[in-house]
Amino acid sequence: MAASDRMVLGPLVGSIDQGTSSTRFLVFNAKTAELLSHHQVEIQQKFPKEGWVEQDPKEILKSVHECVEKACEKLQQLNIDITNIKAIGVSNQRETTVVWDKTTGEPLYNAIVWLDLRTQSTVERLLKRIPGKNKAFFKFRTGLPLSTYFSAVKLRWLLDNVEEIRQAVDDGRAMFGTIDSWLIWSLTGGKNGGVHCTDVTNASRTMLFNIHSLEWDPELCQFFDIPMEILPKVRSSSEIYGLMKICPSLKSGALTGVPISGCLGDQSAALVGQMCFQDGQAKNTYGTGCFLLCNTGQKSVFSEHGLLTTIAYKMGRDKPVCYALEGSVAIAGAVVRWLRDNLGIVKTSQEVEKLAAEVGTSYGCYFVPAFSGLYAPYWEPSARGIICGLTQFTNKNHIAFAALEAVCFQTREILDAMNKDCGIPLNQLQVDGGMTNNKVLMQLQSDILCIPVG
Repeated sequence: MAASDRMVLGPLVGSIDQGTSSTRFLVFNAKTAELLSHHQVEIQQKFPKEGWVEQDPKEILKSVHECVEKACEKLQQLNIDITNIKAIGVSNQRETTVVWDKTTGEPLYNAIVWLDLRTQSTVERLLKRIPGKNKAFFKFRTGLPLSTYFSAVKLRWLLDNVEEIRQAVDDGRAMFGTIDSWLIWSLTGGKNGGVHCTDVTNASRTMLFNIHSLEWDPELCQFFDIPMEILPKVRSSSEIYGLMKICPSLKSGALTGVPISGCLGDQSAALVGQMCFQDGQAKNTYGTGCFLLCNTGQKSVFSEHGLLTTIAYKMGRDKPVCYALEGSVAIAGAVVRWLRDNLGIVKTSQEVEKLAAEVGTSYGCYFVPAFSGLYAPYWEPSARGIICGLTQFTNKNHIAFAALEAVCFQTREILDAMNKDCGIPLNQLQVDGGMTNNKVLMQLQSDILCIPVG
């Protein structure tokens, strides 16, 4: 078909959504926000040792190329001209840490995923250097407690344990980044002039970033003993970082020349996507973990109840920064994946809803899925999962129901903390993420929170 016969829809925007369990590329009509095409690929998680969670950065990058190419093919089948795609945004799993060699473009180790617990001993060692072993010592600078969750301790572990990374740092070849940085650098040329940058939302999850001055903090870098020259340049969430370049090895170049002009950590992206631009507006995302964010506007609010202070967005170089309070739960959708892959009581994630609906109760069975310790509001890395209240009557349906209840109870805890910190109780909750397709879960959540969920 001649290009001239293709449908002209006005400008389109592409969105790379690189999450913990999958990668997606979506194309929207910029005027109407209608979703025109998308493609999704599941990402493999590796568990080489108990508590360790890794991913292959090259697999992540390949999945992005595959999703872009397949979504563009679908557009062409719909007779839509892909040259209408005028800009691309990146949204990504946060904290997950990659170090690569800028001369070869190769990762120097697998990505250490945000959920990973190998850094527990690193955290304990660092705590000994803090007065009173106070986990919240850097809270007013970073918004975060010292925890296995954030990138600085993962990077410290890599520098302590991986000889190739130490050598690359000494040789001036190493680059550090969260997934957004790895993707933007690779997509804008990689070793041939790739742009090494991150945005304020992702930087605010490293524990190396001052959330007030909006700069890498030399004292924090000194405390964690991180060389500042390996860090990416911090930019706003909305500006042109660079142009998409062709990828010869993957023969992928449908969008060559299109600017990458937006970047947000996935939970900030969900807050923006839900249009929570006013003080006090909140959303909860049910993904691999569960993340409740409440916009606090241009003031950073510090929690007394175990929540994080994080950057919500900065919509341009000269625009003000906006902050959010965040309640982070490590395991939500991951519990469903565990029931599928580890216990084998379901073949697909969708079956969990069916099993739970058949009984409508857990019959006194409770499930605490603390696979990666407990995040908000406890920040207890040594906690482990438990299923209790079992009787001879208990079957897989009750365990499935208890797993869904666990997600709801955890959300209730962070919502209670949010209400205490904000002083104004939320009277409804906006939700998104893969698990929101589960009607049993959503009804349970509404019942346990005593507010509408939608």
